[in-house]
Amino acid sequence: MQADTRRSLASMTRWHLVTSEYPPDIGGVSGYTGQLARALADAGDEVHVWCPGAVRERVPGIQVHAALGAISPADLRRVDAQLDACPGPRRLLVQWVPHGFGYRSMNLGFCLWLARRARAGDHVELMVHEPYMEFSWRSPLHSAMAAMHRLMTLVVLGAARRAWIAIPAWEACLRPYALGRRVPMPWLPVPGCVPMDLATDPSPRTRFAPPDQPIVGHFGSHGAAVATLLDGCLPSIMDGPCRPALLLLGADGGAYRDVLVARHPEWAPRVHAAGFLDGAALAAHLAACDVLVQPYPDGVTSRRTSVMACLSQGRAVVTTAGRLTEPLWHSSGAVSLVGVGDATGMADAVVRVLADAGVRAQFGTRARQLYLDTFSVERIVNALRAASMRAA
Repeated sequence: MQADTRRSLASMTRWHLVTSEYPPDIGGVSGYTGQLARALADAGDEVHVWCPGAVRERVPGIQVHAALGAISPADLRRVDAQLDACPGPRRLLVQWVPHGFGYRSMNLGFCLWLARRARAGDHVELMVHEPYMEFSWRSPLHSAMAAMHRLMTLVVLGAARRAWIAIPAWEACLRPYALGRRVPMPWLPVPGCVPMDLATDPSPRTRFAPPDQPIVGHFGSHGAAVATLLDGCLPSIMDGPCRPALLLLGADGGAYRDVLVARHPEWAPRVHAAGFLDGAALAAHLAACDVLVQPYPDGVTSRRTSVMACLSQGRAVVTTAGRLTEPLWHSSGAVSLVGVGDATGMADAVVRVLADAGVRAQFGTRARQLYLDTFSVERIVNALRAASMRAA
């Protein structure tokens, strides 16, 4: 028994997850960090979360320190005192999105704070969800933010012993700012934001369409770039031979429904927006869809939590291949791929998949297997823990 206890303690890692958002905040980083914290705790590790906001709900095995406040110098001094009271070695895993840490997306002070923690002996690692904004000749402010993001990147990479990246393409963006340091940049895909178990609740299917009418779904934030791509393909889908119902899932789905119905009043009985849903309810609504149409202006990638959620539920997905799309999306056969901006091709692909139950089943099986093999939170935790053991 004592030997087992010693082995358990030796294999336990103490994590300090530093994040700009955490549940019940709504957002991709919040959902990711919440999942990661629970999975690390379930694996037997000690988990601390450092975030802004008010006192959070207590979750067994996770100590949430809502101490970052506005991420000001005074807030960071307060966090210093609390972190220093924690036993070492302290492993800080920072959920890096440069626009997430306040100060109008230009919080260089936070980056310098991380550098000071690293010099004092903390083991700093990054999980890079996004590297930096692109320059824009149309907006001097936008370009100033892009320049500051690159300076911030230089500082945080100087502090980090490892920079996990959400998609392989981020390494080319980050590597010049390592200034020759051989910072490891392993790929760590982002899991879906719903429970991994397949949903079994049939109620959404019966609520939104009769048994003989297919449902086309879209899950996302319905931002302008994606909405433009949807606008191009939806008329041929909605007025095509299958005449499906359309189910909009995610933020601002209701507002986008209003836009669609204003343009196409005849669609009103067939267009639905589900509003905010927790993980289990979202899984059930995804499972109600026969096909998910998921266009992305830069192409589908492994950082898209929306498409990960669709894969996790074994759904047929039609999506876009673009400049950031990794080779696995082509080689796996798990999704139907269409070029970005090819509205006709997107609509034709959705109609073809809707018309063939066998094709839908094949896509669903491959999608689920790809998720289990590559994107599940368990695989992500295993990668993080294995790296921490090697570094110990």
